[in-house]
Amino acid sequence: MTKKITLTTTTLLILIIFFIFNSQKTSAQLFQKTAPILKLSDPMPANLFVELGKAINPAVVNISTSVIPKGRQYRDPMLEMMEQFYGQQIQPQQQNGKPRRMGLGTGFIIREDGLIVTNAHVVHGADLIEIQLTENSEKQYTATVIGSDERTDIALLKIKPDTKLTVAALGNSDATEVGEWVAAFGNPYGHGHSMSKGIISSKGREIEEINRIPLLQTDASINPGNSGGPLVNSKGFVIGVNSAIDARAQGIGFAIPIDEVKKIIQQLEQRGSIRKGYLGVVLGDIDDQGALQLGMDEFRGAVVIEVGDGPGRIAGLKPYDIITEFNGKKLKFSRDLIDQVTATEPNTKVKIKIIRNEKTKILDLTVAERPDEKQLAKQRAVDMNAPDKAKSTKKTPHNLTEKLGLNIEDSTKQIRQQFNINDEVKNPVVTEVDRDSLASRVGLRVGDVILNINGKEIKSAKDAIDTLKKGTNNLRVARGRGLSAMTFDIP
Repeated sequence: MTKKITLTTTTLLILIIFFIFNSQKTSAQLFQKTAPILKLSDPMPANLFVELGKAINPAVVNISTSVIPKGRQYRDPMLEMMEQFYGQQIQPQQQNGKPRRMGLGTGFIIREDGLIVTNAHVVHGADLIEIQLTENSEKQYTATVIGSDERTDIALLKIKPDTKLTVAALGNSDATEVGEWVAAFGNPYGHGHSMSKGIISSKGREIEEINRIPLLQTDASINPGNSGGPLVNSKGFVIGVNSAIDARAQGIGFAIPIDEVKKIIQQLEQRGSIRKGYLGVVLGDIDDQGALQLGMDEFRGAVVIEVGDGPGRIAGLKPYDIITEFNGKKLKFSRDLIDQVTATEPNTKVKIKIIRNEKTKILDLTVAERPDEKQLAKQRAVDMNAPDKAKSTKKTPHNLTEKLGLNIEDSTKQIRQQFNINDEVKNPVVTEVDRDSLASRVGLRVGDVILNINGKEIKSAKDAIDTLKKGTNNLRVARGRGLSAMTFDIP
């Protein structure tokens, strides 16, 4: 009996050792022992950035901008003291005509005759733009803005040089790869012709607050004053235009891909601006309650608030249509549609998907070219003398509206003017909401345009009153520049 027990114990020990050994072996096999195969090129030359600095800095320019104050900007404290002493007001001399320094930036020369690329925000609002070719040069060239585009944040400047200029070569940003060495040139904090190095951290960064196009991200130091300077690869080609930094962290800078810049240089030089797509509509967004009621997630689309004369009207768009897709691309918000339309070449035919009265429709639309601002202002002008056949609806007592504590009236010219509602809107309007009423508690406001109650399109105040019911009601309204919705119970 003792012998059997001993054998069993020995066998057990062997088994335990076997399992431990095998488990260690299996565990070891889970870890990769060989390094990944890298396709490495020749070693980076020790003098790479020295040579880049010599080649690129002569094509980089420092930009200073100034504004000319219009009228008296401030009162000198000395004048106030003299007024108290003499007992009469003294009129100071006007400061008109004297430039006042506004900011610093960078640009780079792309043509020997003095054509310069920079950021649009560097020169925006400037009355005087001065260019310094070298850090210690006392000569300043006065520059003219010959073209500017807010969407890409690119501007073209022109100077009349009295010497031959060094030109920067424009590369291919699309072929740029994450991890490539780059150098950023600029005028940070007024330290002209400065250079920093780093790598491409990422491509295709979409940051709405900074720019409407995908950006290059780099950890090369970019600071205020670097804006408009070139981001250069190790071969000496400009692959981006330094644009902005993320102030929350170090080593996160952004540049506009040079491929985007090359697309618009010719238009900026010839026209002063680029051709932009245009729909002729005013857009808004759906709030969380409205999106929930419509069953929308992150793709909420764009709400048509007004339809002016243009492609939108021709295609059949109506106020409060929700555009969910443009040319096959889903839209999250109205900003997405604006970006898509702006980037579309005029005369391009596209299909748009809309939601109207709970139903989905597809419309054919031809994008037009955006008119100049003066023409747009004319189109938006409201004809105050247009006839209006609708008559005001007097407040009629009704059991359900009294329980809600509101008044609903048909849309008239007077009501539309009172609540700043577009003339095309014929839906009824909430004209009164009692304080501490059920209507006020559920979020209804004076000026809300009633679009839909309980799934039914509402065309008149009578429609609204007849459609409201005891119990649960779902209501959708247009409010200002968007749509909202609410669900409530009427006892």
